[in-house]
Amino acid sequence: MLSPSQSDYRNTELDPELLLTPFKVQTNWHVITGTSCSGKTTLIDQLSNEGFQTVQESGRQYFESELAKGRTMDEIRRDRSTFTRQVYAMMLEREHILQPAEFIFLDRALPDAFAFFRFAGINPNEILSDCFQNRYATVFMLDRLTYQKDGIRAGDDMYAEIFDLWMSRDYRALGYNVVRVPVLPPEERLAFVLERLSD
Repeated sequence: MLSPSQSDYRNTELDPELLLTPFKVQTNWHVITGTSCSGKTTLIDQLSNEGFQTVQESGRQYFESELAKGRTMDEIRRDRSTFTRQVYAMMLEREHILQPAEFIFLDRALPDAFAFFRFAGINPNEILSDCFQNRYATVFMLDRLTYQKDGIRAGDDMYAEIFDLWMSRDYRALGYNVVRVPVLPPEERLAFVLERLSD
């Protein structure tokens, strides 16, 4: 729920004029994205086990770090705008230090943040210009599995469906050919991704 001080940006489209901005750098980074409970972590772990360089999701790292400090999930989530901006700052810093030529799989990338900004009551166009520093080589979006809550995930199937819709729309608005990864056994999903790199 939005607090009284938050604006409702849940249906805000990306600015069409800003979307004309050219990308500065072509990278060799491959994005693994999808809504919560889509199997991203499992796939990223498989890719790491296969010897590929991977970068873990900033959001989960942020929550695990805050929980380790003794905070509860309720305390962390109380100010959605603040933690959303802090997670985004981690994502931005992460991409700044990566080398564009390195072959890397990312668990989420900057455009994922647009959906989270909308639900935090923040205009996603605030961060749109950041997304033109680096162009990703491939964007894989995992089809949703049945939603399961854990100590960090919140939301439900409806929440996940809306995020799935926005993430797909946002990456396509930026000009990416989003490769949808169907629900398959883990080994078959891994093979599906490796066969379609930079399609």
